[in-house]
Amino acid sequence: MPEARKDSIAQEERVATGPSGTAHVGEAPREGGPREGRASMDASSGRGEPVREAASARGASGTGAEGGRAERLHPLVELTRVRVREFVREPEAMFWVFVFPVLMACALGIAFRNTAPELTRIAVERVSDDAGGSGANRDADRIVAALSPSSNSSGLSAAALTPEQAAQALRTGRVAIVIRPVGGDAGAPEVEYRYDPTRPESRMARLSVDDALQREFGRADVVGVREETRTEPGARYIDFLIPGLIGLNLMGSGMWGLGFAIVQARNRKLLKRLAATPMRRTHFLFSFMLSRLIFLTFEVAAVVIFAWLVFGVRVQGSLASLALLSVIGAMSFAGLGLLVAARPKTIEGVSGLMNLVMLPMWLLSGTFFSASRFPESVQPFIKALPLTALNDSYRAVMNEGLPLASSWTEISVMLAWGLISFALALRLFRWQ
Repeated sequence: MPEARKDSIAQEERVATGPSGTAHVGEAPREGGPREGRASMDASSGRGEPVREAASARGASGTGAEGGRAERLHPLVELTRVRVREFVREPEAMFWVFVFPVLMACALGIAFRNTAPELTRIAVERVSDDAGGSGANRDADRIVAALSPSSNSSGLSAAALTPEQAAQALRTGRVAIVIRPVGGDAGAPEVEYRYDPTRPESRMARLSVDDALQREFGRADVVGVREETRTEPGARYIDFLIPGLIGLNLMGSGMWGLGFAIVQARNRKLLKRLAATPMRRTHFLFSFMLSRLIFLTFEVAAVVIFAWLVFGVRVQGSLASLALLSVIGAMSFAGLGLLVAARPKTIEGVSGLMNLVMLPMWLLSGTFFSASRFPESVQPFIKALPLTALNDSYRAVMNEGLPLASSWTEISVMLAWGLISFALALRLFRWQ
């Protein structure tokens, strides 16, 4: 072959492969140019096929890592990652889920900490000497002295007031009982108790006052009594409060976190676009529930560790039981949150529904005080609430140290709420 022909072929190869050595298979050659002759020659000699295979191999190696990763990750995993990133990028949500429950536990724990018993305030009627009440006033002074904190160990504190002042103090709750001297002899006075029997502190004050006065004026106790005092950690108010705060936090984060995110996506028309993709709708809804489980460990541990370090609250039962109850409770409230957010189109609409669903549980489920205070007629309804079931099972494990099997009724209630709510949400969900 002449030297000029060899130089022409080498130049065509450099143009076809480009500076990086990759063949430009898809480029259209210039009409009548040298590449047309080179392409026909490659085709006739069989050299074109290896060039195309090498180009395909290079392209596959360039995208193999990303393509393989996209094939390995399940759509549910990708959707859950999106939910987690949305949550982490909202500082307000992080505050309400992790910081606010700790602050509430701190405030309530300090307010209701174990302190010395408060004195029971008592009013003793005393009229002016000009009104002819000198004898009654002497009895009033003796009663005040007998009921002073230095004279008895019953936690009583008496003060002499006029009849008008005593009536006003009883009516406004500043005193628990009013004592009115009505006569008697020089040895022991005769008194009249005036109190409100519907107030528990007034009934207790009546018993304590009568016992203190009877002893002061000569009564002898027939039965010998010994006392043994104990202070158990599980009997404090803070021990009762912490399980309720954990349950309340799971309910709030599960419902508010999911409800607002779904309604915002519906307002932005994102749900309509996602519905047009090959994504399964069950994967989309279930990703919200899975994202809740990811933060569940930190959410529960933050309150439990804080209560242990600051107030000495201990988990008497198994930590595994506590973790399993948390998972069941979180899934239950996540399903309920999906159901509430299935139809509303505005933030105002879903906020109203959320408050309607959550308010009865705030008041009735025994978060801040025992649910047994309510009448027996409404107890079946209270027991059927998911937050009541979660709080009761938490206290059984944390305070009483009972096994998980003892709370099978409460677990069944939470599972029923979660499964039924998720099924209804999947059926009623509005994508537009």
